[in-house]
Amino acid sequence: MPSVISTDVLIVGAGVAGLWLNARLRRQGFSTVLVESASLGGGQSLKSQGIIHGGAKYALHGALTGASEAIADMPRRWREALAGNGELDLSGVHLLSEAHYLWSPGTLAGNLTSFFASKAVRGRVDQVKGDQLPPALQDKRFKGKVYRLAELVVDVPSLIQRLADLSGDGLLAGQQIEPLLEGGLLVGLTVDGRDIRAQRIVLSAGAGTAALLETLALSRPAMQRRPLHMIIAKGPGLKPLYAHCLGGGTKPRITVTTHPAADGQWVWYLGGDIAESEGVAREPAEQIATAQKELGQLLPWIDLSTTQWATLRVDRAEPLQSGLTRPDNAFLAEEGRLLVGWPTKLALAPDFADRVIASLQRDGIEPSHCAPLPELPKPPMGVPAWEQLLP
Repeated sequence: MPSVISTDVLIVGAGVAGLWLNARLRRQGFSTVLVESASLGGGQSLKSQGIIHGGAKYALHGALTGASEAIADMPRRWREALAGNGELDLSGVHLLSEAHYLWSPGTLAGNLTSFFASKAVRGRVDQVKGDQLPPALQDKRFKGKVYRLAELVVDVPSLIQRLADLSGDGLLAGQQIEPLLEGGLLVGLTVDGRDIRAQRIVLSAGAGTAALLETLALSRPAMQRRPLHMIIAKGPGLKPLYAHCLGGGTKPRITVTTHPAADGQWVWYLGGDIAESEGVAREPAEQIATAQKELGQLLPWIDLSTTQWATLRVDRAEPLQSGLTRPDNAFLAEEGRLLVGWPTKLALAPDFADRVIASLQRDGIEPSHCAPLPELPKPPMGVPAWEQLLP
């Protein structure tokens, strides 16, 4: 029978939220164990586009929403961490693009007056032209306008690897998770037969959190899933592009990010409105055809003749909201020693960690002198979807 482990904080779920929290806690001297039942980052994290949003896309019609306020400081915090002088040392993480762009085809830019007047984006948007344009838009046939946003795009696989390196000896691969009770109170978890006691237990397992709550005989906090039907394109004719293409509505018509594939080709990962409600209802072949038509209209000079295509269905796990609306902030609920939450988007991982750490401080939880951890079985690294679907 494995020996009992005692730790300060036990975290379940090794996506970016759990890994970021784990690294923050360890840097503050806490002992931690981070449990993952599948692969590191293999749930939602590696299916994200890697955009560190600063709120611009939530203010396309000039409205200063709660979401744009909550997320406005995230690019700065990520930049400091990526430079090695922030709350974490993420130097060495590959940055795909120093900026994300707004791209308005044709005369649509005339509709953006209120957007550029918004406090949410003032001073953080600049128009770019000529050789400052993203490579995919540097064609004489391009007639639109492009605006540079002070938002980063990170390579999520290298981010996961760096956060895993900061996890030290505390990563644990575990399939079977059960409550560890004492006097009817939750004092830890039993993972594959090994008892792990902790001052606090944090569930940050994304879509897997609902099943964990059921295992713990808890019905709250309730979770919602907001589905996406993303499109993946890979081919020698693709050029780097990190941009929201604007349509006539409040959401980007299409959002493109570009990622390096293992074979040296570029991958375009397509989200935005095309991947939401109507896109979710489409079958994969129809979704691919829709994306091909959109790109053919928007970027007719890009050669898509030898491009490979695939689609990926993604469920964004979030706290339940009225009407399945998007939460503005990271979310954290507390029940005794148990903390349950969702960052709600990649960029808000630091905000999620803030909320957990504030809870520990409020309750007087401080680093204790725990025994060194035994050698633990480690979860594998996750693999990006395009390497699995378009090898």
